[in-house]
Amino acid sequence: MDELVFLGCYTDVSGGTGEGISLARRDPASGALTGLAVVARTPSPSFLAQHPTRPVLYAVNELDEGTVSAFGVADDGSLTPLAVQPTGGKDPCHVAVASDGSHLLVANYSSGSVAVFPLDADGVPGPRCDLLELAGSGPVADRQQGPHAHMVNPDPNGPDVLVCDLGSDRVWRTRLDPVSGRLALVGAAITAEPGTGPRHLLRSAGGALLLVGELTGELSWHRPGEQPGKVVTSEGRPNQPSEITAGRDGRFVYVGNRGPNTVSVFAWDGERGTLVAEVSTGGDWPRHLALAGDHLYVANERSHNVTIFRINPDSGIPAAIAGSVGLGSPTCIARFHAPIG
Repeated sequence: MDELVFLGCYTDVSGGTGEGISLARRDPASGALTGLAVVARTPSPSFLAQHPTRPVLYAVNELDEGTVSAFGVADDGSLTPLAVQPTGGKDPCHVAVASDGSHLLVANYSSGSVAVFPLDADGVPGPRCDLLELAGSGPVADRQQGPHAHMVNPDPNGPDVLVCDLGSDRVWRTRLDPVSGRLALVGAAITAEPGTGPRHLLRSAGGALLLVGELTGELSWHRPGEQPGKVVTSEGRPNQPSEITAGRDGRFVYVGNRGPNTVSVFAWDGERGTLVAEVSTGGDWPRHLALAGDHLYVANERSHNVTIFRINPDSGIPAAIAGSVGLGSPTCIARFHAPIG
C-alpha cells in the first residue's frame, strides 16, 4: 500500500513560494511520490512532527510572532485544523513530541527559547505552559550574537530533552516535568568548540551523540568523559550542513550540505564516522533529508524540488532515481506512520 508523506515549506510571508503543507503518496517499492497536493494552507510550516499515538500532525509556523499548528490526519491524508498556539518567540524552526506524548516542544530560533505545550488525550495542544529562555553567545558575530535554539530532541526513554543552541555552541540538557509541563535546564550535554554552531543531532545506537555544526561544516561525535571526534562533512565551500539522519541499522549516517548541494555518507562503526561518499542532491540548498525504507528524499529549498534516491544496502551510497517532484521552497519531509496505541 502507498504511504502518506507530508511536506512543509516556506510561504510568501518568509519569502518562499510554497503554499502550505502538501501531501504525496509514496510507493514503497519504487520510492515514487505521486498525487502531490496542498492539504493545509498555513504560513511557512517549515518543520513537521507527528504524535506517537494519535493521528495528529504538528507544524511550526516560522514567523516573527511564531505559532505552532495542529491538524487531525484522516485515513486519506486530508487535514483538519485542531489548534493554533503562539510560541512566545520568533521564528520557530523545530517541533517534537515528548516521549510519553504528554507535551509538545518548540524551538524558537531567533529569540533563543523553547516553548512547551500540554497535549490533551487527543493530542491537541493547549496554551503554552512554559517558555525556557536560553542564554549565551559565540564568536561568529553575525550568527552568534545570542542564543538560537535550532532543535528539540526528546529522550525516547525518559523526560530529558536535548536542545541544540547554534548561538552559544551548546547542546543543553533539559528535563521536562510530565505533570506541570515545566522545562528545567540541567546543564550542557555538549560544549562544542567555539564557532561550531550546533544545528541538529542524532542519537546513535551505541550511545554517542552525533552533532552537525552549521558554522564549521563538521560532523562531530560525543560521549560523556571522552574527547570528541570530528570530520568535515564536505570539502566544498562555503558549506552550511543542514539535516542528519541514519539508516535503519545505524551503519550509515547521512548529512545534507547546503552550498556544495550534496549528501555526504558516513560509515558509522559505533566509535567514529568515516566519509565513504558524497553525492549531488540534484537541486539547490538541501534543507532536509528523510529516509523511508530503501529510499532517501531530499528537500531542495532553492531549486523548489524534492529528489529521490535508492540506497545500496551494502555500501549505503544513494543513487538518484530519474525525475524529481516540484514543490515551492520545500523545507521538511515527514513520513506519516500509523499511530500506535
